[in-house]
Amino acid sequence: MVIRSKGLEIRWEKLPDDFVLPDDPVDNIAQPALAAALTDALATAGRLPAKTLTTTTYGICATVNDKVVVKAPDWAYIPRLVMPRDEIHRSYTPQLQGELPLIVMEFLSDEDGREYSIKPTYPPGKWFFYERVLQVPDYALFDLDSSNLEFYRLGDNKRYKIVEPDAAHRNWIPEMDLALGLWSGQHENRDGVWLRWWDAEGNLLRWGLERAEKLADRLRSLGIDPDVV
Repeated sequence: MVIRSKGLEIRWEKLPDDFVLPDDPVDNIAQPALAAALTDALATAGRLPAKTLTTTTYGICATVNDKVVVKAPDWAYIPRLVMPRDEIHRSYTPQLQGELPLIVMEFLSDEDGREYSIKPTYPPGKWFFYERVLQVPDYALFDLDSSNLEFYRLGDNKRYKIVEPDAAHRNWIPEMDLALGLWSGQHENRDGVWLRWWDAEGNLLRWGLERAEKLADRLRSLGIDPDVV
């Protein structure tokens, strides 16, 4: 499959076996926990079907003007794979191995601005790649220092436009039937602001640990000690 648009020729091809993937370290110790928590809540709520894939700093690829481009968002949600999961080893190629991501997220922890880069020449900037090449419907940027969440959506002109949160300070993602917002508290030995999901009724999607703790409290209220097997 080839897409030609405004000077871009985009092909969806398997990553060459000899292609050297970037091995950049995460910028902040909180990033892996933030990403894992997003997936944990979806899995606990039964919102990760077997063909769904979430990625964390995992390469998403496209061949742009005959050059392979790989970007590894801090978190991404891919609604459906068309290839077996065990065949997707080193990277993910949309349109070939499954659908395009519905949302990508970047966790900001430095000031180089690469997540905002619209650089069109090789290697293209992240913003350019997500917006112009992948055309991901939603792009979320979370600043770890300020705890500020910026949410962008592709407009009719196929360019990202910032979307203000609703009265509950959340952004609705219709394709996922969920809202993304901020929550402050402690989880996994980290006390701070987290990205979390809410359903259409405004119910918070609980993490697995929260569900287990709630069940344990319920058992104790019934006179059952959950710590005794």
